[in-house]
Formats: sequence, structure tokens, C-alpha cells
Amino acid sequence: MTTLNVPGAAPFYQSQGNEVALFEAAYAARLPVMVKGPTGCGKSRFIEHMAHRIGRPLITVACNEDMTASDLVGRFLLDANGTRWQDGPLTVAARTGAICYLDEIVEARQDTTVVIHPLTDHRRQLPLDKKGETVHAHPDFQLVISYNPGYQSLLKDLKPSTKQRFAAFEFDYPTAELEAQIVCTETGLDTARAAQLVRIAHAARQLKGHGLTEGISTRLLVYAATLIMGGVAPADACRMALVRPITDDADIRQTLDHTIAAVLA
Repeated sequence: MTTLNVPGAAPFYQSQGNEVALFEAAYAARLPVMVKGPTGCGKSRFIEHMAHRIGRPLITVACNEDMTASDLVGRFLLDANGTRWQDGPLTVAARTGAICYLDEIVEARQDTTVVIHPLTDHRRQLPLDKKGETVHAHPDFQLVISYNPGYQSLLKDLKPSTKQRFAAFEFDYPTAELEAQIVCTETGLDTARAAQLVRIAHAARQLKGHGLTEGISTRLLVYAATLIMGGVAPADACRMALVRPITDDADIRQTLDHTIAAVLA
């Protein structure tokens, strides 16, 4: 799936350190950027915010295991007049000077990700072999990729030759105070209740690797807060948004349900 951002106010993003200034420096040098971090910690929101801040269009590609190189660079299509070439999202970004964001890049096949290599070094080129054309990247073009290191495996990881083509940011969940502030700003939930949601999330994150593959994300906290602001009882909102999405294990669900009851008491 490919999405193109639209003009408007910059998406809200609460910085955790100097990542905004560092990204601006990387963009000024047109360095390709890799963003690593757990699910729902704000990687995509950060890139959306920076694209608006810098003033460049953002083309986002949600990578998946069925994605081919043609899905990225383009293909010939049949129409009433024969065949015509249609650029893929990576080619469109390279031609027009957009930021191309390949989200969860490790989900794509390794033979697909190789096509980005010529865009990530001094060449800044994209060969379109099927068309017999080489696209020279627009001066404003930048390539950004993201992935979750927690899902690394022998089968789903980036090759070292790919990783070493990028400057990298490592994201994590915000501090408790900052995360509560994000929930309040995003949803309008009161500070005390937002702090309770964060306490529940921190308890769940302690179970990562001990029955949970992934902890409760900041995104899920926003979901829970949204439900509460919509009139759903806090305990029901927490079970629906924080617990049921992350586990099917009855014992872990019970543990987290007890945590919810204790925190909200």
C-alpha cells in the first residue's frame, strides 16, 4: 500500500531528544535514513512530522512479503492503445524530489530491497532495467526506511550491505511523563487518567520476552484514551485496546486484566 501526504498542519510529534535537529542535518546532506524501534513508538509519525517540517511531499510504502521490485520502481501496463509504463512510488519520489518512506522494510523480500542500493550512495540513481532508463534522483529526494529490530531473524533482517548505506535513528517508547503528555495532547484525556494508562503499559512491557512478543505501544494507549473520551468505561477501554490486541494467551490476559483493575482502583 502506498500513501501520499497532503498539505496541512504538521502531524503532532513530541520529540524525545535531538532527533528533529539530527534528521534535519541528515536531510540537508541528503543522507538516506534508517529508523529502528518497536511497534507503535512513533517512527512513522516522526517521519510524517519531519516531511511537513522540511516542506517536502512524503510517499509512504507499507512493505510486505509479496512486494516485488516492480511494485517499487514501476511496470508496463496494458491499455487500449497497447502498453504504457507506470512509475512505482520509489520512482515517483526520485523524479519529483519527495521523501520516500519504506515502512517495515524487512517485510519485503531481500531481492526487492536491493533495488534501493543505487539511490543510497554517491550515484543517487535508480535504474529502470525494463524500460531501459536510469532515473537521476531529484536534488530534494531522500530515502527513509524503518523496521522493528524485535522481529529480526535469519529470514527477516536487512543485509549488512544494506544497513551500512544509511544513517540511523534508534527509537524507543517515551519516558512515562512524556508518554502521558502525548496521550493527553492526542486525545484530550486528563493527566491523571493518562498516567494510569502509561502505568499499565509499563507493566505489560515488562512481560516482553516472558510470554509477550511485543508490549503495549504508545499507539494503543492513544486508542484506549480515545475510547475513554468517547464514553467507554476505562477498564473496558483498556481491555479492548491494550490487552486483547497483543495476546491470545489466557494467563497473560488474566495477569494484565488484574493489572488494569489494580491501577484503575
